[in-house]
Amino acid sequence: MDLRSVTSKGTKHRTRKRVGRGTGSGSGKTSGRGHKGYGSRSGASKKPGFEGGQMPLYRRVPKRGFTNARFRTEYTIVNVRDLEAFDNGATVDLDAVLAKGLTSLETKLLKVLGMGELTKKLTVRAQKFSKSAVEKITAAGGEIVILDSRGSSNAEAPSEPEAKVEEAPEEEAPADAEGDDEAEEKESGDSDA
Repeated sequence: MDLRSVTSKGTKHRTRKRVGRGTGSGSGKTSGRGHKGYGSRSGASKKPGFEGGQMPLYRRVPKRGFTNARFRTEYTIVNVRDLEAFDNGATVDLDAVLAKGLTSLETKLLKVLGMGELTKKLTVRAQKFSKSAVEKITAAGGEIVILDSRGSSNAEAPSEPEAKVEEAPEEEAPADAEGDDEAEEKESGDSDA
């Protein structure tokens, strides 16, 4: 070791090991592959978990039961006691909760749990509420708004199509009246002739 090797920060890429360059190099002759067998052949590769032909560990361990861990829906969790940080009459959603630093973002879905007490009247917008959380928010005079996975309220969507259905028959009625007037004019014209 010398001063140069101590102070050098190293390189981004390590120097490649040059195999098969004579027995004096330490990796000559068989180039670190050993004698015979699958590993000594060209193109040999082993998949992860391969244990030389014996029964691999992931097949030896017992597998019982079912888990939906891969398919379950994860939520960002907040308790009603944390909502005391908001002013009275405020609207609380995931962005407001994160802005206050009350929790860290796990997913874009918010779930409110009922631990603690709430004394402020709040409008809470989230995808899920526990039963106790709903009771405590409404008991404090607040309101809950259940959102879908996209973050929009289910209550707001169906109002527009109903209004269109009601307006359609009213627009058709005057058109019929004009048709009746035209028919009467034609009949009077025929009688004059």
